[in-house]
Amino acid sequence: MTTISASIPDFLARIIADAAEKESTSVDQIVALALSSQISAWQVRDSIEVRAARGRKGGLSEVLAMVPDVPPMPGDEK
Repeated sequence: MTTISASIPDFLARIIADAAEKESTSVDQIVALALSSQISAWQVRDSIEVRAARGRKGGLSEVLAMVPDVPPMPGDEK
C-alpha cells in the first residue's frame, strides 16, 4: 500500500470525514473510493475518445441501412 500526502481544502476534509462517519468507514477508504471513481471516469472518457477517433462519418448510416424496415414485434411497439 502506498501512502500519499495531499493538501485539500478544509471544507472538503469535513465532507470526507462526515461521509466516513456516516458510512462507518475510514477517511482513507472514502478518499480511495472517490479517487478510484474519478480515475475510472477519466479512463472511460479516454476510451470513448479513442473509439470515436476510429469511427468515420456515414458509418452509423451504413449500419442503420442494414436494419430491416418491418413493424416491431408484439410488445415492442412503445
